[in-house]
Amino acid sequence: MILIVDDKKENLFSLKTLLELNSFQVETAASGEEALKKILKNEYALIILDVQMPVMDGYEVAESISGYSKTKNIPIIFLSAVNIDKSFITKGYSSGGVDYITKPFDPELLMLKVRTFIRLYEQTNELKRIQKELEASNELLEVKVMERTSDLLRANLELEVSNAELQQYASLASHDLQEPLRKIITFNKIIEDKYLDGNPEAHRYMNKVIASCERMRSLIHDLLNYSRLSGTSVYCETDLNNLLRETITDLELVIGEKKAKLIIEDLPAVEAIPGQVRQVFQNVISNALKFSRSGVAPQIRIWGERTSRLDSWGHSDPVGEYLRIYIQDNGIGFDEIYLNKIFTIFQRLHGRDEYEGTGIGLAIVKKIIEKHHGLLTARSSVGEGSTFIIVLPLKQPRHAVVL
Repeated sequence: MILIVDDKKENLFSLKTLLELNSFQVETAASGEEALKKILKNEYALIILDVQMPVMDGYEVAESISGYSKTKNIPIIFLSAVNIDKSFITKGYSSGGVDYITKPFDPELLMLKVRTFIRLYEQTNELKRIQKELEASNELLEVKVMERTSDLLRANLELEVSNAELQQYASLASHDLQEPLRKIITFNKIIEDKYLDGNPEAHRYMNKVIASCERMRSLIHDLLNYSRLSGTSVYCETDLNNLLRETITDLELVIGEKKAKLIIEDLPAVEAIPGQVRQVFQNVISNALKFSRSGVAPQIRIWGERTSRLDSWGHSDPVGEYLRIYIQDNGIGFDEIYLNKIFTIFQRLHGRDEYEGTGIGLAIVKKIIEKHHGLLTARSSVGEGSTFIIVLPLKQPRHAVVL
């Protein structure tokens, strides 16, 4: 709606008629005081204001309108037939007007300006409405984020408590299960030594019982190790070369029996959990020794390169933030369609009669690498060996606990 303010009735009538012919809703006021009363009660998209009026002139009305927070953004067009000097026009703009038109005016030009200012006013109001909605949405979003964060923190705390309880239970269960197994193995060996001499068939059955108990003990040990990986992680600067030397020392008996050849290149230090990374090397190298080809001495090569991305086959980068480690062997290999299966707990590609094991080793390796915010994969062909690829960040993320 448009408000016309003029003390002359003939001016009000002619301008109101012009605007209504152009489909505008119009109200009129014959004085500044009447105009201010209407402005406080009603909402207007535009005010057309005569300058020369008794008691309260157009400039004073405009200044009053600009002083109210509710009305200060309503565009005002001044109309004047007398005050056409530059100083009066300047005063009109400084008092809050957006345009100053002198009489007689061009009706078409006036209509263009009216349409333009009304459109700008409506767009401004629409932007304000959108801004208010956005502010309300942001407030609601902040509340939801806070609620969600609180839920996540509570769930995380509950998970930590649950993991601690699970780890404690696993330790107790491991002890309770291993103790009877130790006794079964011990007494079976006593029976075998004292009472089964001269009875090869009984010896054979007893050896099967003892072997089953040993497999059960290995399974319990591996499950306990797997459950411990859910605990709190504390990382430190770790010498991978030293971990490899310790691992080779632990495996030297098997390496000697298999006449295996190991070629190991120096690796840079990384932030890691030393015991867990040593377990990774132990499990992968043990597999390379175990799954060797009949009549072929195992050859294992270990090397690394820095890379700028967390991927298995990207280009090397001497200043990259990640270390890609390759552990390559010349063993029996496997079909890559089973790649995901080999990293799944209790999954085996070969029967226990061919190769002993619990089916947990590589699942432990995968969980350790994920705990280190890294990546694990492998490339292999049947009969041509395998290459396990481990990618680790040189530095752990900021949220990780690093000593």
